[in-house]
Amino acid sequence: MKKLALFLLLVGSWACKEKETPQAPNVLFLFADDQRADALGISGNPYIQTPTLDQLAKDGSRFTHAYVMGGNHGAICMASRAMLFSGQNLFRVYDKLQGVNTMTMDFAQAGYTTFGTGKWHNEKEAFEASFQQAKNVYLGGMANHYDLPLRDFGADGKLGEPTQKGYSTEVFAQSAIEFIQSQKDSAKPFFCYVAFTVPHDPYSPEASYINRYLDGSIPLPKNYMPFHPFQFDQLTVRDENLTGWPRKQEVIQMILSDYYALVTHLDSQIAKIIQALKESGKYENTIIVYAADNGLAVGSHGLLGKQNLYEHSMRIPLIIQGPGVPKGKEFDAFAYIHDLYPTLAELAGLPKKENLEGKSLVPVLKGEQESVREVMFTAYRHTVRAIRDKKWKFIRYPERDYSQLFDLENDPDELHNLVEDSAFQVQKEKMISLLLESQAQVGDTVSFTAKVIKPMAYNPDTLKRKPDQWQPEYTLMRYFREN
Repeated sequence: MKKLALFLLLVGSWACKEKETPQAPNVLFLFADDQRADALGISGNPYIQTPTLDQLAKDGSRFTHAYVMGGNHGAICMASRAMLFSGQNLFRVYDKLQGVNTMTMDFAQAGYTTFGTGKWHNEKEAFEASFQQAKNVYLGGMANHYDLPLRDFGADGKLGEPTQKGYSTEVFAQSAIEFIQSQKDSAKPFFCYVAFTVPHDPYSPEASYINRYLDGSIPLPKNYMPFHPFQFDQLTVRDENLTGWPRKQEVIQMILSDYYALVTHLDSQIAKIIQALKESGKYENTIIVYAADNGLAVGSHGLLGKQNLYEHSMRIPLIIQGPGVPKGKEFDAFAYIHDLYPTLAELAGLPKKENLEGKSLVPVLKGEQESVREVMFTAYRHTVRAIRDKKWKFIRYPERDYSQLFDLENDPDELHNLVEDSAFQVQKEKMISLLLESQAQVGDTVSFTAKVIKPMAYNPDTLKRKPDQWQPEYTLMRYFREN
């Protein structure tokens, strides 16, 4: 009997230890499309309402200097998403994921249930290889938020034929909620990826959010300009066609009203996802990430889109909350979007991969390091290159043989070009050296100066625009027929 009692005691002890063993954390990845880093209340913006995201940041950590490296064509989001899922830099992956090992493949191999909903702007086959479950997936870039062709996984694990459904933000949020609810009693951890199509244009908020911000109530950006001061690439690339030239102040304010409404509606839907997570009992053991694929000009520097290397277009919001993440912290450490792959893998306890270009941000979160990078290198097509450190930023336009040097500490809006000021020539040369070093490190072969130099001057009156097929009646009436 004593032996039996001892045996039962040991079994009970083992059972208790088994119960004490923490389950691997779930991951909820919330991804916005074209959101500026300053389009959050917690960023210090007093005009936009984002209570859910602000609270997420207060309960976790926010990186104030997170970036996308750039893009190899006007659809920056294709390259951005390829970098995110591959953990590689722009010059290793470009915008292709087919045949590439992706972040969610690693989580699946580690025993996670992987689910995806929302926008996928890379190859269909890459999505099918990267997720075990899927519902309401949009294959493409531009979209009418009211009328997206959405696909579900069939029994064969392939995306089926598209069907039109309701307003995209709400459809994607509901898909995530239903998945989370389905996992309530599962012993397996999950990775839930939710890729929204907002606040990317068309600037057509959900009907009940139209006029949430009255026209004229949002002030112009401090670096608003009616025109970009010089030509550096195609000034009529897609986003730039959404209003005419000069950029009328009242129209930029209209765009900002719609843009902010898209973000606030998104915030309300994220609140529903987080509430479902809490009701499932999984909230405390879930790492929640909120990020965007790139920023947006929205009137800054006379531009509307992200096809440039100014801070407003390359900088993104980045919030991480959950197990292993300190609460109420803001970090100014530089972070790329492709740093999230190794960061999440380390937080979840996955085996370390040595072939990733991204760097884990966990040492920063733990307070072991102040940063994982000293400079940020960004690139757009073959036409623009930039490098920045904590204080200085240098932008180079090889085809124009032109450069800009900004003191970001004193000029965060990049308005005062110091490149020709003799007082800053030493700093200029230092930044050029850093730029060339960074190009070599990432495998960028674009020359500092192009063989053929193009003119910088242009006539805005010659720029023509027309609406694309994705603009709904609301935006046609608001931005094309009257302006």
